Parts: sequence; C-alpha cells; structure tokens
Amino acid sequence: MLPRLPRHPLQALKRRSQELKQQVDSLLSESQLKGALEPNKRRDIYQRCIQLKQAIDENKNALQKLNKADELAPVGNYNERKKEEHNLLEKLTHQLQELAVTISKEDTTEVGALSEREECDQSVDEDEEESESEESEESGEEDSEEEEEEKQESESHKQATSKEYISIGDFTAQQAGDLTFKKGEILLIIEKNPDGWWIAKDAKGNEGLVPRTYLELYNKEEGGQESSEEGTEEDVEVVDETADGAEVKQRTDSHWSAVQKAISEQINTIDVLTAMGAIPSGFRPSTLYQLLEEGNQFRASYFLQPALTSSQLSFSNPMWDAKAGTIRSNPSRVSLILTLWSCKMIPFPGTSIQVLSRHVRLCLFDGNKVTGILPCLLDGDCFIRSNSSSPDLGILFELGISYIRNSTGERGELSCGWVFLKLFDASGVPIPTKTYELFLNGGTPYEKGVEVDPSVSRRAHASVFHQIMTMRKQPQLLVKLRSLNRSSRNLLSLLPETLIGSMCTIHLLIFYRQILGDVLLKDRMSLQSAELISHPVLATFPMLLEQPDVMDALRSSWSEKESTLKRSEKRDKEFLKTTFLLVYHDCVLPLLHSTLLPPFRWAEEETEAARWKVIADFLKHNRENGGALQALLSPDKVHEPFDLSEQTYDFLGEIRKNVA
Repeated sequence: MLPRLPRHPLQALKRRSQELKQQVDSLLSESQLKGALEPNKRRDIYQRCIQLKQAIDENKNALQKLNKADELAPVGNYNERKKEEHNLLEKLTHQLQELAVTISKEDTTEVGALSEREECDQSVDEDEEESESEESEESGEEDSEEEEEEKQESESHKQATSKEYISIGDFTAQQAGDLTFKKGEILLIIEKNPDGWWIAKDAKGNEGLVPRTYLELYNKEEGGQESSEEGTEEDVEVVDETADGAEVKQRTDSHWSAVQKAISEQINTIDVLTAMGAIPSGFRPSTLYQLLEEGNQFRASYFLQPALTSSQLSFSNPMWDAKAGTIRSNPSRVSLILTLWSCKMIPFPGTSIQVLSRHVRLCLFDGNKVTGILPCLLDGDCFIRSNSSSPDLGILFELGISYIRNSTGERGELSCGWVFLKLFDASGVPIPTKTYELFLNGGTPYEKGVEVDPSVSRRAHASVFHQIMTMRKQPQLLVKLRSLNRSSRNLLSLLPETLIGSMCTIHLLIFYRQILGDVLLKDRMSLQSAELISHPVLATFPMLLEQPDVMDALRSSWSEKESTLKRSEKRDKEFLKTTFLLVYHDCVLPLLHSTLLPPFRWAEEETEAARWKVIADFLKHNRENGGALQALLSPDKVHEPFDLSEQTYDFLGEIRKNVA
C-alpha cells in the first residue's frame, strides 16, 4: 500500500476554517435563546467566544505565513483562494465580537467586569431607577448631598473639558469612532478620558476619539501653542503602572532637566517620523542614552572606581580586611540577579528608517537620582547592587533602537517603551523573586498616560471582549528576579555597593577589585601619598566596560588559561591574581593601543565587524605563538605612540568624590 500523501497546507487551513465556521454557527444558534438561558450558560457562551476568537486568530496567522511554494502541487488561483479564506475568518471574527458585546451588555454581573464607561453608564441608569422608585422616601439631607455632588462634578467637568488644542501631527482614523485630523488643526476637546483617548470636535462639527499625544494646548491670544500642562520642568514624575501602582517622586534635579531639554530639541525629528508613519506615536528620543551622553557619571566604569569617605582622607570602598589579607566583603541593601527573559509585541518601525540595533538599557532609580546605567546587555543575566535606603528604589527599563533615516542618513536613538519595577512594597519588604510581565509605557519617564502604540490601545469605552484580546497585543517586557545562593552572594559582596553589570564578567571585575585593593590599601608605602601609581591594569581596565568586545577577548583568553591550571593553583588566590595580570598584559593592552583596531562605536555594523576581525586574528596569533610578544615586536603590527597615561593610575583623578 502506498503511503498517504500529506494534505496541502492551504487545503488543511481551509478545512480548519470550515470547522471553526460550524462551531461559530452552533454558538450563534445557542445564543438566540439567551433570554431563556441561565447565567451559567451565558457565561459558558461568552468563554467559548473568547476561545473561538483565539483559534480563528491562530488560523489567520498561519494563513498569512503560507506561500505558494509550500504546496506539494500547483494550485490554481492561489492568491484568490487565500483571500477568500481570509475574508471568511474576518467575518467569523466580526460575528464573535458582536455576540460577546451583546452578552456582556445583557448581564454584567455574570459576565465579569465591564469596561469603565459601561460600568459608569450602568451605575447612572441604576441610580436613576432607584431615585424614581424611592423618591418619596429620600430625605432632604440626601437630596442636598446629591445636588452638591452633581454641582461639583459639573464644575470639574467644565474645567477639564471644552478647551481648544492644536494638533502637532497628522492622524488617520484607525477604527470606527476615531477622528481624522491634520497637523495644525484646532480641535475642541469635549471629554478627557483617563486612557489618553479624548473626545474632540473639529471645525466642521465632526466628533470622534483622538490620541492625547498628538495635541498641545492652544493659546488663542498668541495664535500658537503652549507647552503641555503636564510634564513641565518643575513637575516631572515617573509613574509605575506595573509594580503596585506606586508613584515615584518628582524629578527636579539638573541632570534630568538637561536631558528633558535635549529631548525636547529632538521632538521635531520625532514628529516628522511619526507623521510619516515611520514610528508609532509613543516612541520618543531615548532618555537613558541622553544621560550617557551627559558624561561618565552614569556609566558602569565610573561606579567601578574607588570611593572616599566624607572626610576625603581615606577610602570607604574598597576597605581592607587585615585578617583575610584581601578587600573586605561589602553587603548592600539590594543584591540580586536579574534575567531579561523576552520582549513581546514591540511594534516595528516603518521602512523609511533602518534599525541598526535593538537593546535594553536599565538603571537604578530611586525617584531622586539615576545610578548605574548599563549601556548594553549582550547577556540577559545581570547583577544589580545598590545600598540606597530610598523606599521608592526600583529598576527603570528602557527598550530602544538605534536607527538611521534612509532619506537623510541621520542617526538617532529611540525609546520603544519604558517601565519601572519597584523593588520594595509599601511596608519596605523586597518584592518576591519571580518572573514579572511588565506592560510598557510610551513617551518618556516624565510623561504620563502615553501609550507605545495607540493602534492597540486599551480603550476604556471598548467592550470586555475587545479589552481581553487587545491586552495580549500590548508591548511587554518579561524579567525574572532570581534569589542569591551563598556562592553568588559572596561574589557580589566583593563589588562596589552600587553597580550594574553582566553576570558573565563578574569574575573579571572581582580580579580588578582585588588588585585595586592590593595596590591602594596594602602595597602603598604611605597611605597619605597621592602620587601617580604605575599600574597599566588599573589605568585601563574600566575602559573595557565601554568596549564589550575587548572584554569578551579577555574572558576568552582567561578561560583558556584557567583550563590549563592545576587544581591546587586554582585554590591559590595570589597565584590566580598574578596569572590574571599576565593574561591581561598579553591580551588587552596590545589590543587597546593597536592602530588596526578602529575606535568603538555603538551600532555601527561595519566598525563592529572590523573590530571583531582584528580581535579574532590577534587571539589566534597569541595561541599559535604562546603570547603577544611576537605580535608586539613584529614590524607588521603598528601601535599608537606610547603615552604615560597607559602606564599610570591617577586614583585622585578617577575617584568618586561625591560619594559620602
């Protein structure tokens, strides 16, 4: 017997569509008797609506991925047949949506939570019915309270609405009920919904929903626009919508003011890209990138440097443990390991810009200052340490892209969404170590109520069914907080009290810290001496935190060397430090000062490829020749002219003077 041939993919999807159609028809038939059905039956129908909608979406996605080349034999009118199947699935989706909306309005108590607007409408109707049936029984005191509340609501509504706004970009209606408008058009705001979608009326009398992010308050006297009443320089705050809804303190420090000013200067470019449809309206210039541009005080290399006490006469970090003969362990309030698990439903930019990199930046944020920004995470596992006593301490994540405009060649950094994860609850207890699904906010960390992509907005007026389905499409970041075992806790305690870094480099950072402690606290002839120290490792190691490819070269070289060591040698700490110094001199120093290695530039593919080739060739020659001596003496290898800064470590120039 011949084996049975597999079904054609399109034919298989078509059969699945027919099965789904039969199930939808059956559900519609049952729902026609919904008035006579019990509440449990109505809930069952509603749940089946949701399940069928998910199955239809899966079939629709599979249909979109199909190509004619997937078929085992030629299929006539292939594209037309695909289109027919797509139209059928769209029709089924529409039928299910209408059915779910009808059921949710029929019985709100059995179905579950309604949308905010439906709850409000229902409560108003119930109040009116109660007032009519019990009008004779209501006391005069209750009447006066109701009248006072209605008066207050009316006054607050008048203050919050009926203001003219000017649009800062073109907006095309994305679904029924939206209002299309052009840039520079004056709109009368009738109602401000908390979800960021406002009801507006244009000059022709057309009403509809408009996104708040496209509007600015219109100044009639000056005939122009005012800056937004939210998010001024004196009133900038970060709101956490994912970790217990806690608000972070207002931002007033000079760094954030400077960053806000720098971002506002780039808004024109963002407006153009948004109007062109190149990016979603919730994208903004990257906030954390602007902080990195402010200077090295927000880079990990800065926090790796030693810190002085408030008297400026001794070191507060690191400190020496005379009994153990090494640097002292340094516990901190926050010491944890975090894994960036995945990102979901992040919208893609349009074809008019080219994405150079996709990355996650993060920092410790306590509502007053930003610390320990990690420029990039090539490894999803990272450690986080902080000794801040702030009850509002948390982690600010920013998902970003580096891009270049195809038409102009202009480069830039965009934030695709941000989220704040608070690390302590209201009583000061650390949040549990588990996986968190964090919904991303659009805009910048000092804007409120901005969505990443309004096209999948969780609108307050939408049906429950629509809310459930669109929640799955919201941009999310999944992170996992991991508890520390004894080994990892001991390792992290040897690092500075405030630092963020990759877990794959922690053993190299500890070598640096131990060598730093030896040089500053044990081997110096006089602890009061402020002379330059001859030590190329201390002078250059912090550079590696800004050049991850060279750090990877050191990791590779050390791993190869460590594999050749005996077990007794691995237990000898002094021997390990001496061996590490030799590997560093053999690997990092020649690379850092080679003229063949191009300067490190973020998100430049050609530069990155050229650097990797130079590094790979160098490591290969080192392995073949037993070290870097031949490369250093070879006339084919050209190095930069010697500079004294390569050899000397000026700890007073690198010290963190502002740390008490």
